[in-house]
Amino acid sequence: MKLLEPGETLDGFRVEANVHSGGMAHIYRVHYANGAPDPGFAMAMKVPRMATGDGAENIVGFEVETQIMASLSGPHVPRFVAAGDLTRVPHLVMEYINGKPLQHWLDQARETRTPIAPATVARLGEALAKGVHSLHRQNVVHQDLKPANVVIRPGKDDIGGAVLLDFGLSYHGHYPDLLAEELRKAIGTAIWMAPEQVVGVRGDPRSDIFAIGVILYELATGELPFGDPQTAGGLRQRLWMQPKPPRAWRSDVPPWLQEIILRCLEPEAARRYPSAAHLALELGQPEQVKLTERSHMMEGASFMTHLRRWFRAAGMEYKPSPLPTEQIDQSPIVMVALPYKDVTDATLYSLRQAAGRALGSRPDARLSCVTVISPSETSSTDAERSESKVHSHHLERQRQWLRGLELGDRTVSHHVIEDGDPASAIIEYARGNNVTVIVMGAATHGLKLQAFKPTIPIKVAMEAPCTVILVKQSLPFEQLASIDD
Repeated sequence: MKLLEPGETLDGFRVEANVHSGGMAHIYRVHYANGAPDPGFAMAMKVPRMATGDGAENIVGFEVETQIMASLSGPHVPRFVAAGDLTRVPHLVMEYINGKPLQHWLDQARETRTPIAPATVARLGEALAKGVHSLHRQNVVHQDLKPANVVIRPGKDDIGGAVLLDFGLSYHGHYPDLLAEELRKAIGTAIWMAPEQVVGVRGDPRSDIFAIGVILYELATGELPFGDPQTAGGLRQRLWMQPKPPRAWRSDVPPWLQEIILRCLEPEAARRYPSAAHLALELGQPEQVKLTERSHMMEGASFMTHLRRWFRAAGMEYKPSPLPTEQIDQSPIVMVALPYKDVTDATLYSLRQAAGRALGSRPDARLSCVTVISPSETSSTDAERSESKVHSHHLERQRQWLRGLELGDRTVSHHVIEDGDPASAIIEYARGNNVTVIVMGAATHGLKLQAFKPTIPIKVAMEAPCTVILVKQSLPFEQLASIDD
């Protein structure tokens, strides 16, 4: 099909300009041609390539993208406007996203020969992980994440939220997988493809986490962890191959960043982060990343290690994954809001019991302890009440509270937040970190009950974006001593 020219109309849309021509589609800026008011945002039209020699996956992928785009919502995907008839001129009209693709940061680093700062890598990765988690919560796995398919909206220091593009290779848990039925081969882009995709397993949300790991690796080092394989044999190497550690390329890559990247790139999906929300939380608080031997590696694995992994991969049975939302449900982020004053030992005990029940028997569940303190606590000029000492005091109280909780190998993070509005601070933390469950005391913890103003727990329960468990003191204080013994 020939390119559309500026001024041409198609199904009620007038073309302004061609803004991109890729291997699978052309993208145009468009607006309504009949004088109807635009929907309040700029629009783009995607028209798939259908020239002689173009593969069947172009039209199948377009059909998949049209179906999936119409079902998605939220700030991390373009808004759907309309789709054209496949029997005439297929096209998809959606929101035009203003921002820079992730590829911009890679290109800029190469042009200036200046490495991307680890803090910038983490912020870009955190934005991407949050966008991917939003997708997974809608039972969609992208399956083709790469720097060109991620746009970063403008924000603080030029980095805002991430918007994901190009769903032509994606998987929806509730729709037929047309690509798998039509092509019956590994589907994806070789550089970023996860091991399970190589053997034909689609729909595992942890495949997207692997792709994020490849992107983070390139942002941090300027190199590709597995190169750009052109053969099936080259692709299969990632089933057992451990990439060269990022710190071997750049010694200034901090251990926490290498730990995160190499965990994302584990060949076995179960050894990666259990959800993109967990990954985003790690990237947002690098000082609390739990370091393992991954973090200090300065050279690749030995021949014998690769040989053992090759034998393990040869005998591995790759099973279809559960729905993305089922995978997320098995790895919740449980937030406990610990009051900083006016709380009894009995209430703390009850919070501990409730947190244990919320974590359940799920080993991938993560616990986040949060204490919101008044800014007045650190505003004093008294050295004993300096900000660092006050924060250290409350962090130690959190650690003491944890001692009676059976955590196993679960990850725990600690946060002290200064805010004059505790309820809003709790809600904002939960929303920003994709918290699954909030556990907090039902008491007001120092806030006087007012007739026309909700208490802190009630406000959180009314406005939080997740489940809220309000805990009342369930055990008389006199019995605590015997239980602690």
